[in-house]
Amino acid sequence: MDALFEPLFKVLDANPGLVLGIFVFMAASSLSFGVMATIRVRGSVKRRAADVAFDGTRRAAENPRSLRYASMKAAQKLLDYTTKNYSDSNDKNMKMLRKQLLQAGFLDPRAAAYYFIARTALAVGFAVAAFFAVPVLMPDTKSMFWVYVGAAGLIGYMAPGFYLSRRTARRQHEHRAGFPDFMDLLVVCADAGLSMEAALDRVGRELADSYPSLGANIHMTTLEIRAGRSLSEALEHFGDRLGLEEARSFATLVQQSEELGSSISDALRVYSDEMRHKRLSRAEEKAYSLPAKLSVPLVLCVFPVLVIVIMLPAYVRFKAGF
Repeated sequence: MDALFEPLFKVLDANPGLVLGIFVFMAASSLSFGVMATIRVRGSVKRRAADVAFDGTRRAAENPRSLRYASMKAAQKLLDYTTKNYSDSNDKNMKMLRKQLLQAGFLDPRAAAYYFIARTALAVGFAVAAFFAVPVLMPDTKSMFWVYVGAAGLIGYMAPGFYLSRRTARRQHEHRAGFPDFMDLLVVCADAGLSMEAALDRVGRELADSYPSLGANIHMTTLEIRAGRSLSEALEHFGDRLGLEEARSFATLVQQSEELGSSISDALRVYSDEMRHKRLSRAEEKAYSLPAKLSVPLVLCVFPVLVIVIMLPAYVRFKAGF
């Protein structure tokens, strides 16, 4: 046995660095496996605890005597009341609100009710927060106390509308940027012999990574067509969801091509060229307006510094009497 291990011992005695490397490797391996085992055990415990908590929450929600069940019922009644009295209205303002919610990506039929509830809750919450915060933060402004409270409530009341406008503008910017690419891909699919329904499905999957919102709206259009809605109606709804005049013109183009029996691939090619020219025109417009926009920070930030640097020596000499 000693004869078998004697060459190994000689190698280890001759290479102490190798011995140190072996021990470091074993220590690192043991530490890694220990950490991995700990993480795995903790993950398993968390999953089991989450399952237990979910079961307990579900039982509490299903129990008619629990506070959670009563809160959920009260919230549901409030939502139903708001939907009945506000969301189902067909006046001009409500139609515009539903259209804006649709363009912002809120497709729930009760989105208008959620909007009104959020606006009322934020107005009351901001007013109450200001009622308690103003005396602590600004104790010397007693005469302006109710002004601050009213301003806070007004900010909370207007916050959902501001968020909705910003979200709509951001999505429309994405749609407008991706619509020329959408038209180019449609032309390629039409030249390849695909039908309009198959082309929309293919293009929607291709644009899902670059333009998620546009890809989701195209996928919804294909689902509407599969559900039995005509191509022209589905494209009209597609244009309403995007909120772009280009999308509505595209729906009209496809409808007229079907009615007149003209080549839809030629019409798509011409419209695609027009979309590319529009995108180039928008880029040139932004480039031409850039000098005028840069003049404002130039005057406010750079020009005062130059004036100070130029006039300061003369001012110092004048004060010093040189």
